[in-house]
Amino acid sequence: MIRNALTVDVEDYFQVSAFAAAIDRKDWESIPLRVVDNTQRLLQLFADSRVKATFFVLGWVAERVPELVREIAAEGHEVACHGYSHELVYNQRPEVFRQETIRSKSLLEDIIQVPVYGYRAASYSITHRSLWALDVLCEAGFTYDSSIFPIRHDRYGLPGSPEYPYTLESPNGQALTEFPLSTANILGYRLPVAGGGYFRLYPYRVSKFGLSQINRKGHPFIFYLHPWEIDPSQPRVAARWFSRYRHYNNLNKFETRLSRLIEDFSFGNAMDVLDGLGLRVN
Repeated sequence: MIRNALTVDVEDYFQVSAFAAAIDRKDWESIPLRVVDNTQRLLQLFADSRVKATFFVLGWVAERVPELVREIAAEGHEVACHGYSHELVYNQRPEVFRQETIRSKSLLEDIIQVPVYGYRAASYSITHRSLWALDVLCEAGFTYDSSIFPIRHDRYGLPGSPEYPYTLESPNGQALTEFPLSTANILGYRLPVAGGGYFRLYPYRVSKFGLSQINRKGHPFIFYLHPWEIDPSQPRVAARWFSRYRHYNNLNKFETRLSRLIEDFSFGNAMDVLDGLGLRVN
């Protein structure tokens, strides 16, 4: 059975890009954190299922609850970087992105006392507009990235890019392993099946079919989720109706579906899956 990558983007509900227009970053400090309890629930689920995952931790979260990062590492999971402020990469100046990225990587490494190799951009925002960020990741010492979604979307996507793990060349010629977010060919359409809101939107059988298709072709898929997705009682944010729909749709079904997914497929962390493909990342 092919082993796939199970990943968690560790951020709180009020930090998602869809709510950026409704919640100012300066107000984050005054909002009670729910990310600790929700992440610990995931840790227990993974322990009960005997699976290991990669946790892409937001630097802002790690700075405020370093004990949570230590708990993730102590449970045997991989700790990776999700940037610092959850700002979309293409909305940042390169120097700001560089400072935040190095700050977050150093913070995580100081907390867990081991190197951090993996990176994932906020909302998969490495696109044609921000390919320069790949140079920064190489300079900062990351060896793999999981930020590129080979689809068209209003907020992210790099259509036409490879669908399966590969070695890319950054604009300045450096090598970086890419684990793109998973897509499948369903009824002639290239559909995202990597998790998150798509996993909540589709019936479970559709997600399972798409992910199984990837494995039948001999490739591993990568699946992502957020701690807030197992928290249907989280506060409701007064955002645009479409943002609210994307965020709150089927939250009450997510944890049950996730448990089924873990039963139906084999999982490990992203670094080990890439290593198994001969794409060494450490």
